[in-house]
Amino acid sequence: MSLRLVFGLVELLVGVGALTVAALGARSRLRRNRFVGVRTATTLRTDETFTAANQAAAVPFAAAGAVAVLGGGALLAGADGALAWVLLVIGLVGAVVLLGVGGMVGERAAAAVPRTALPTGCAGECAGCSLIEGCRPAGSAAEDAAARG
Repeated sequence: MSLRLVFGLVELLVGVGALTVAALGARSRLRRNRFVGVRTATTLRTDETFTAANQAAAVPFAAAGAVAVLGGGALLAGADGALAWVLLVIGLVGAVVLLGVGGMVGERAAAAVPRTALPTGCAGECAGCSLIEGCRPAGSAAEDAAARG
């Protein structure tokens, strides 16, 4: 198998992967995960931020997928010699740049999602949780400690 065919197949698979992520992100069907999509600390904060980021990044991701599929398809169709290397480089560089743009757009979209307030009780203001009594209001732990002396 020639090197041209291997690179063409790899580029084609990268393009199909980017198109799949773009389609799932645009439809809000891409669930929060650590493997595909826009994955930063901001986007992984909540399901809403991950969905917003991948919806915003869908268009650049689809463009990256299209560039990679066209480049890989041209290599597999028979481009040879210097033309094959030019198509490979243009396809890969174009896809990487567009994926980067999609990541930046997604990061900004996730940062624009308002943070929700933390729930009260054990999640934020509990001063002394015990296994027996459960979570108590913030002031009662200090009052109990003062009463015990």
